Amino acid sequence: MQKPLFKKILVANRGEIAVRVMKTIQEMGILAVALASDADLSAEHTRTADELIHLPGEKPADTYLQADLILEQAKALGVDAVHPGYGFLSENAAFAQSCAQAGIVFIGPEPGVIRDMGDKIIAKNLMQQAGVPVVPGWSGDLQTEFSIIQKEAAAIGYPLLVKAAAGGGGKGMRLVKEAEGLEAAFAAAAREAQSAFGDARVFLEKYITRPRHIEFQIFGDHEGNVVHLFERECSIQRRHQKIIEETPSPALNNDLRQRMGQAAVKAAKAMGYTNAGTVEFILAEDGAFYFLEVNTRLQVEHPVTEMTVHQDLVRLQIMVAAGLPLPFTQADLKQDGHAIECRIYAEDPARNFMPGIGKLAVYRPPQGPFIRLDGGVREGSEVTVHYDPMLAKLIVWGKNREAALQKMSWALSRFALLGVANNLAFLKAIIDHPQFQSGDIHTHFLEENPILTEETETPIEALLLGALSASTLSASTRNQSGTHSQTGSTANVVIKPSPWSLKGGWRQLTCQK
Repeated sequence: MQKPLFKKILVANRGEIAVRVMKTIQEMGILAVALASDADLSAEHTRTADELIHLPGEKPADTYLQADLILEQAKALGVDAVHPGYGFLSENAAFAQSCAQAGIVFIGPEPGVIRDMGDKIIAKNLMQQAGVPVVPGWSGDLQTEFSIIQKEAAAIGYPLLVKAAAGGGGKGMRLVKEAEGLEAAFAAAAREAQSAFGDARVFLEKYITRPRHIEFQIFGDHEGNVVHLFERECSIQRRHQKIIEETPSPALNNDLRQRMGQAAVKAAKAMGYTNAGTVEFILAEDGAFYFLEVNTRLQVEHPVTEMTVHQDLVRLQIMVAAGLPLPFTQADLKQDGHAIECRIYAEDPARNFMPGIGKLAVYRPPQGPFIRLDGGVREGSEVTVHYDPMLAKLIVWGKNREAALQKMSWALSRFALLGVANNLAFLKAIIDHPQFQSGDIHTHFLEENPILTEETETPIEALLLGALSASTLSASTRNQSGTHSQTGSTANVVIKPSPWSLKGGWRQLTCQK
């Protein structure tokens, strides 16, 4: 058996991505170390791990963002590599640098690349120099006279966007439809950017109407090899956050796919990129595409790429971080079939996507051929206010888009989830929508179809499955423990845990105050 590339890898994250990364780590014969706040001590990712570092507290700022404490405990446990997942410290250049200084391998790109790509102005300038198409715009000093900014805006043309240089997720961004609204939007975006990112710099960018959001998965190794693993269509978004992704994109033909892929590789080479990353583009209605940004980490939607190119991206990340070359060339990579991912959230689409909290009374995902679930919860898990409300990702594969759509619609209707507000019915309504079925989508799809965010009935199949599951669980609990209580219409089921579930598979528990 081949010697493991690392002895222990700390997954500096939580939830579904931590579980997903740990499975590959353990498959490779490496010990997986988890982090857990007080709220996560019995979470699914802690049960999956071999060892655990306890971070006292509940808020992210007190726990998963405590870089110095995390590294201190990682060194004490003999960790030799860190996988950051996505979010939290994954795009924190200082953390990546601290890992290197501590003699711990950061599974991601170099700190300088993370730092540069985190600054949208620097990133855009680098892409321009490399010959990658960028959206027409202007960037300058905040002290620039406003009359000059007005002239630059007029040259770009309205409508346009004011965007935060260090931003993301729609924060520090304003749409300006005409010249009269520029000054107020500029000031508001700068204030929000300062509050959200500690950096008030903003820039102007031409607004592309009805754009598609297309991203390309890139990978580079330490020998200078760079490839792309094709595209992902990420145009279905709510509040500037993706909720449904698929590959191949229904908008791309072979010629456009090749040109965009070449641009993504050119961008990666210009950065000196190593490990996994994503080059994101805006695709206009006329077929023109423009660089948007680079995400210097693994993406939430990476499973659809894995299912169509038959590669484990986390395994590749670990191999490259250990100094091994990519095991394939661009010519070796082919797309096979079609994959779609839906993000399952504890939130209420009819109430502006308000996060839901509570216990998952019933959690029974669908099962079947070519259905994958990347989850971070289980039945009985408590959904709290402290973290992102995403529960899991449901991914399906089909031989073509029609088959994948049919499978996803079926899977969503068979997903039994009771106890918290969720978006399952909402997702199914999108998947079944004629416009989505035809592939005629763009980033404002939900704004143009507001009926989709209104009250949506849960499929009867899921309700019946949930009711049956709840009834079976309650009867089983009564037989085993003799304990059953009910308040109103919500059953509070008490299950006596076994010693094995209490142990949780941990080999070591460290607590640091």
